[in-house]
Amino acid sequence: MKKSILTLNSLLFILVTTTVLLVGCASGPMAQQEIQPGDSGLPPVSGFADDIQDIILPTDMEWDRKKSMTIKTESFRGGLWHYSGKVETISLKDFMTSSMQDNKWKLVGEAASKEIMLAFVKPNKTCMMVISDGSFGKTNLTLYVTIDRTAAADLNPFGEAVTQ
Repeated sequence: MKKSILTLNSLLFILVTTTVLLVGCASGPMAQQEIQPGDSGLPPVSGFADDIQDIILPTDMEWDRKKSMTIKTESFRGGLWHYSGKVETISLKDFMTSSMQDNKWKLVGEAASKEIMLAFVKPNKTCMMVISDGSFGKTNLTLYVTIDRTAAADLNPFGEAVTQ
């Protein structure tokens, strides 16, 4: 009986020590680092629509497959992608604006009320995003992306070369 109590106390001590060390590391001065768009730890949006590797999201944002969809044709790529994560609304807006501009997107419109809407363009691409408060303290981000492949390749909607 004494041996099992000693073993239980030893395991409890190891568990408490490990927990204290992990919590101490997670709440130390290095734990609260600001996310910057150029950080290498930030993955691009996965290749859901081949050509959107130039939209970078914070790692805290998780993709929701059920609220997302894509379309791919010979001349068009696009869709909507829904993400949510534990980030502040204004911080996410600032991050996305900076990140998009770093990737040569031009901000062409912004509107704010209960939700924040940002509109960006490139020569053959558009991206509209809506940032809103979600449930359980999460923030939602919905991307509406269109990529006109004919504009990039001087093709008509049927994939034929356009001569001028």
